[in-house]
Amino acid sequence: MRRYLAMLPLALLAACSPASPPPDQKPPKPQAAQSVPDNATLGSTEWYAWVDERLHITDDGHGPDRGSPEWNRAVQHKLGQEAPQSPPGSPQWQQAVDALLRTRPAM
Repeated sequence: MRRYLAMLPLALLAACSPASPPPDQKPPKPQAAQSVPDNATLGSTEWYAWVDERLHITDDGHGPDRGSPEWNRAVQHKLGQEAPQSPPGSPQWQQAVDALLRTRPAM
């Protein structure tokens, strides 16, 4: 009887442990990267839409045109202290914004 009682915690632990996923199942992508198309080129319409969605630059279609200097300044403002130091709208700026938004949780 004592032997069975001693084995009970191990049996419960084994029963409650999560099973490993099947080898053919891929882990889910992080939320930040999920909504941006994998093939979205920096500066493309899809990329601007993704950044706009992540940072809520426009409100129901009202706001600066995506990619305009005003829109770029709004992105800088929303990013605050994390905003890239490159000139807004430049390829380096777009790359830094993309990297930042892919790693940070959605607002």
